[in-house]
Amino acid sequence: MSETIDILGVPIHYVTMDGSCTAVADMMSEPHVHQICTVNPEFVMRAQEDDDFRRVLYGADLCLADGIGLVMASRHLRPDAPLPERVPGSELVYHLAELCARNGWRLFLLGAAEGVAAEAGELLTAKYPELVIAGTYSGSPALAENDEIVARINRSAADMLYVAYGAPKQDKWIARNLEQLTSVRVALGVGGSLDFITGRSVRAPRWVQNLGLEWLHRLVLEPWRWRRMLALPRFVWAIIWRGSR
Repeated sequence: MSETIDILGVPIHYVTMDGSCTAVADMMSEPHVHQICTVNPEFVMRAQEDDDFRRVLYGADLCLADGIGLVMASRHLRPDAPLPERVPGSELVYHLAELCARNGWRLFLLGAAEGVAAEAGELLTAKYPELVIAGTYSGSPALAENDEIVARINRSAADMLYVAYGAPKQDKWIARNLEQLTSVRVALGVGGSLDFITGRSVRAPRWVQNLGLEWLHRLVLEPWRWRRMLALPRFVWAIIWRGSR
């Protein structure tokens, strides 16, 4: 795996979107489960206070720079070796679904609200006709449902797993079940990506993304997220402080 940069104690891998897909293809040939985390500034700030979450991120096989804030932070902390680009989880899910379709890998969609995973599966198979959806289930990250959900995924013989419970629940769920998943080779937390696929959430226009203002676009559409967004100024201040040391 590629080198990482430490951003406030969280390792982020130096990979592009293409490099991420290549890494996943390599992981799929190995006889154990690999965990991928799509990291943004909220993850980083949550990890400052949540030791279990920080351990999950450290133990992941691949931590991707989902948020543009991480790329900008790398330019401040390592101007000689910044991260090459953002790797948005909401785009990665399409690339990996296409990879599954090409290679005959079975994909399981777990999480989101009732019916969302099933609808996302239908839309993905419409886009990639060769894709096999091994199963879909909303479920819950609660311990009470854990064993039944794992058994359901194992019965499906899924090769790849998307978990949409939101961070850090999705990432902790994957980490605690790495040894129980028998057929899955790559599992990644996808946050709200299933909502994007189904159109329940709308991504910012490309020009807004290029300006690094996708967070603002989402805040305007989903104002209830304002408390979570408070992590962003805290992240910026922490990066400035770290870079000045």
